[in-house]
Amino acid sequence: MDAIKMIEERRSIRNFKDEKVDRDLMKEIVSISRYAPSWGNYQVARYTLVDDEATIKRLGTEGVNDFIYNVGTLKEAKGVLVLSFVKGKSGKIEKLPVEDGEFNYDGNSSHWEVFDAGIACQTFCLAAHAKGVGTVIMGVINDKAISEIVGLPEEETVAALIVYGYPDGPHPAATPRKDVEDIMRFV
Repeated sequence: MDAIKMIEERRSIRNFKDEKVDRDLMKEIVSISRYAPSWGNYQVARYTLVDDEATIKRLGTEGVNDFIYNVGTLKEAKGVLVLSFVKGKSGKIEKLPVEDGEFNYDGNSSHWEVFDAGIACQTFCLAAHAKGVGTVIMGVINDKAISEIVGLPEEETVAALIVYGYPDGPHPAATPRKDVEDIMRFV
């Protein structure tokens, strides 16, 4: 699939067919997602795929802060990705060389972890789209509850929930809300 066409055609999907996506296909999509660039190539993104109906129901009742759109989407979901990241790796440079010696730098590491998770998130959604699987990213979440529900290791933090499945029905074309001149500048 052409990359530009894929970017232009990928949609947030909230209506899915009543069938689970094959686990082998999801493994293929996650395998493609591993190519997402990350700080220092640490690849801090982790993918916990949930297709157990009881666990998805718990995510809908305990993990999305009663946000009505997320609750409604999760009621019909057959698959949910809990995208998480390993804390404390991205953005860290020990003994950074400088002109007059070295110093330790532990600046904006949490920013890079979230940035890396965002790149992994988009890469996952584009890989899924290329394979005929729709996705919607959920950001109004209770990360602590989700961590407990799916049993994430202590060193990981939830970045997002991504519901996935086979799209059901037509989905309107995306149209940018702003003209390019309204969102960019040259300096």
